[in-house]
Amino acid sequence: MPTEILMPALSPTMEEGTLAKWLVKEGDTVSSGDLLAEIETDKATMEFEAVDEGTIGKILVAEGSEGVKVNSPIAILLEEGESADDLPAGSGADAARANPEETGETSATPQEAQPQKDAPRKAPSQTANTPAEASTTKAPAAPRDADGNRIFASPLARRIAADRGVDLTALEGSGPRGRIIRADVESAKTGEAAKPADAAAAPAAPAPAAASAPAGLSTEVVQKMYADRPHQEVKLDGMRRTIAARLTEAKQTIPHFYLRRDIRLDALLAFRSQLNKQLESRSVKLSVNDFIIKACALALQSVPKANAVWAGDRVLELTPSDVAVAVAIDGGLFTPVLKDADMKSLSALSAEMKDLATRARDRKLAPHEYQGGSFAISNLGMFGIDNFDAVINPPHGAILAVGAGVKKPVVNDAGEVEVATIMSVTLSVDHRVIDGALGADLLKAIVENLENPMVMLA
Repeated sequence: MPTEILMPALSPTMEEGTLAKWLVKEGDTVSSGDLLAEIETDKATMEFEAVDEGTIGKILVAEGSEGVKVNSPIAILLEEGESADDLPAGSGADAARANPEETGETSATPQEAQPQKDAPRKAPSQTANTPAEASTTKAPAAPRDADGNRIFASPLARRIAADRGVDLTALEGSGPRGRIIRADVESAKTGEAAKPADAAAAPAAPAPAAASAPAGLSTEVVQKMYADRPHQEVKLDGMRRTIAARLTEAKQTIPHFYLRRDIRLDALLAFRSQLNKQLESRSVKLSVNDFIIKACALALQSVPKANAVWAGDRVLELTPSDVAVAVAIDGGLFTPVLKDADMKSLSALSAEMKDLATRARDRKLAPHEYQGGSFAISNLGMFGIDNFDAVINPPHGAILAVGAGVKKPVVNDAGEVEVATIMSVTLSVDHRVIDGALGADLLKAIVENLENPMVMLA
């Protein structure tokens, strides 16, 4: 019997993704381990492998389809001896087309997704047993332009357009082959074309805010506010949308408090210079950030109660020091995790961090490399920032914001004024996980490690 190939969950938190590219076509024979498609998550593009062997009988989701739900059918695999004639009515193929929103907004086959102005096709109907029928309103019929040609739009896009009064004939689709998808409608200004004929006498109902917009001013309100000013709209990609949602959630739900310290770096800088000379023959060059990672990892071992994450109705205290480090990339950031950082040498941490940062910028990290950890570091010192407050990345218990090392006048133990290199740090702490005194102990341990760097090699 034909087998459904389902949209994979490529990370524990993945709920939907974009089917970026098919690496096979209908009629191709595949074996276990063969690459089938490239799937885009909010963080990376990953290859999807076949589990079983057989022949690709039907592709249900077109290349470029966004919002494809995890575990929804994306293709049909035929076993030996089966053919396309064996696909029964009401199979996964029909279900996927009958309810596109369950498998992504543009879940037509490649052939169906191609607009055919001269030969409009009939929209697929919903079956009586489709689960979505009871919970969603049926999408309006596909509109046509002045020449009678069909406007290709996903059912969800048509329904949102009808609710908001958006004229689909005035939109340009960004989906595969110019198809109008949800994002196109949500970013469009409310039009007049979809109003009923007698609506002119009644006040128009305010259009709802975009489903993906955070609380606050709606998309329409902001667009009207700047309608007379030159601007361009930049649509959110999956990464930017995820960052916006997670950081909004973090600031709204995590009770942050902040602890600040100045760290004298002179001993560390001298020690680093000495080590780098000795490591020159091995082509190893340690950065200040490598020492910060090591200092934080060891501090988490010294203050184990602070090596913890928030888990909804409990706190998980971790045994290893898994430290995440923010890496800026084009359009967002990654926080790759250095696992067991307390157990690794400075040179090993340096090499691993360089590798993770390089692959992060190329968006080549696997989910397990940027998920997890209990503690994070965000270093903006290289950008000349003296100090700042970082937002905790849930479920972490804390994050250390690191500023630049700056020469300043200080008073030494003898009461004399001298010049020293001072680095300002701020520890943002989740008060549900770490209390004030415990946070102060953690920051004190970090400072002591950085001001006495030789101790970190003991």
